[in-house]
Amino acid sequence: MQIDKITLSDLAIFHTEEEFSVFHRLNLTKTGVGKEWLRRFFLQPHDSIEKIEGTQTILRTLISKGKEWPEYITNGTVLMMDRFFDYELDEVPAPDNRVTAFAYRMFHSHDYSLIRFSIRHFADFYRGLKQLAGLLGGGQLPKQIAYCVDRIESALREEPLARLAELKPGKDPGLFQNLYFAHYLRGAYKGKTLELVDIFGRLEAWNSMAQAVVKFNLRFPTVTDDPQPRLYARGLYHVLLPTPIPYDLVMDREQNFVFLTGANMAGKSTLIRAVGSSVYLAHLGMGVPAQEMELTLFDGLLSNINVEDNIAKGESYFFNEVQRVKNTIVKINDGRKWLVLIDELFKGTNVQDAMKCSTAVIRGLIKMRNSLFIVSTHLYEIAGELKPFSNIAFKYFETEVHDDQLSFSYQLRDGVSNDRIGYVILRREKVVELLEGLGR
Repeated sequence: MQIDKITLSDLAIFHTEEEFSVFHRLNLTKTGVGKEWLRRFFLQPHDSIEKIEGTQTILRTLISKGKEWPEYITNGTVLMMDRFFDYELDEVPAPDNRVTAFAYRMFHSHDYSLIRFSIRHFADFYRGLKQLAGLLGGGQLPKQIAYCVDRIESALREEPLARLAELKPGKDPGLFQNLYFAHYLRGAYKGKTLELVDIFGRLEAWNSMAQAVVKFNLRFPTVTDDPQPRLYARGLYHVLLPTPIPYDLVMDREQNFVFLTGANMAGKSTLIRAVGSSVYLAHLGMGVPAQEMELTLFDGLLSNINVEDNIAKGESYFFNEVQRVKNTIVKINDGRKWLVLIDELFKGTNVQDAMKCSTAVIRGLIKMRNSLFIVSTHLYEIAGELKPFSNIAFKYFETEVHDDQLSFSYQLRDGVSNDRIGYVILRREKVVELLEGLGR
């Protein structure tokens, strides 16, 4: 599925402040290599049902294996192994001569101290791999996991590595054993060890995705290859919200366009991001935050949410809005299935101009029956001109005002909202009072 950097940012899949991102929320890895593999997976949404279902199978398999992930392999362990390989050690002799061994410890004491400390971490790593192979082995495995397990088991049949895995935790094996392991790890088994670190990272990333499905009660969606775009979601919510209120939403060729209205803070942006991030997670093979979801395989996902001006280029907010809409039209005019999410069309111009521009854009987009659209707007006045189009579904979030106190239900309803609460908020926050007191 195609997606650009703007959409990834709009949907907060990744965020400059990482703790506010979907990636951060679902990242349960404990090592840097696992996190980097997870990031790689998150940057590569699948483009086929076979790949999506393949990842779902991997995650289901790991869920069925439980949470007994190797406790020996920590981020500190992996970092220490990397340091050992990168450090310019004096050549470690083959451990076949007592005099040579004692001489190395005496004349290369700093190097030996590093070796002595590092070997414990390598032992933890291989002990953890042995535990992991035991956890995952047996029964029918997805081919990707089976390959990883086979590589681990193959390595553990090598005598030096097998002996490392048998070392007791926290125990110093002694001078001769330390030099024995260091000699082989720096030589014949360096490449294999680096490969296994990479394999562990991949497995940890998959396990992180699997455990996130369990921890956040996500559900695996059904993805179909129907030629017409469709999205059915029951109990959908945004994964970043601590206490979300779920939505039900159906979009298909007959009603492929949602015209979404409601006041500020009523929930329009949250719904748009919930839909977008959930569709994205579905294309990763992840579970989604919904009781049930069925969707077609989309070829691309585009958003127009956080448009910015560019002072350096002399580009206004409105100009960049227009350019984003233009680029969207060019991309989706290819006959393929797209999900397009637009939050507040043409905020960068006056109301009358915005109404005229918004109406023109919507009238054009509704011709594209090959894609699904959600467009939110404050401009409820244009809804009347759009009523004759049968493929537009009018949805809104309501707001109640009592004595300047706002109440939001966050319930998605059929129809059009004409709520205006800007001045109410201005008055409630005492801004009007402050303004009236100026100059006194």
